Amino acid sequence: MGLHAAVATTILPTSMPDMARTFYGEVLGLTFRGLDADGKLLFALAGGSTLALIEKPAGSQADHTAISFEVGDIGETIHELQARGVVFDDYDLPGLKMVDHVCVLGAEKAAWFKDPDGNILCLHEPLNR
Repeated sequence: MGLHAAVATTILPTSMPDMARTFYGEVLGLTFRGLDADGKLLFALAGGSTLALIEKPAGSQADHTAISFEVGDIGETIHELQARGVVFDDYDLPGLKMVDHVCVLGAEKAAWFKDPDGNILCLHEPLNR
């Protein structure tokens, strides 16, 4: 069996596991699957994949997009998440025009926000469905 058929686990650091559990479970609406033997918080993702949050010291987050969620309607998803308290980031970069927190990058629309630890998360919607 090749990796092309493997179910994947994305692992992100958290210095605040209780806040992270609330954010990913209640705010983002991911299903909490429990703790693994090492104490990682496990959340179900599409296709049998998993998001695992591992406790690390503050400041361990990546400085790039750590995970991106493909959505069917980015505007509607932004609105729903904002209603739950998510704050979206607007970037002022050359060649990047953001309108209502959304920019077009090649063949998709994208918007970014952070989790309680500062991990950068993304929503993306393909333009040609």
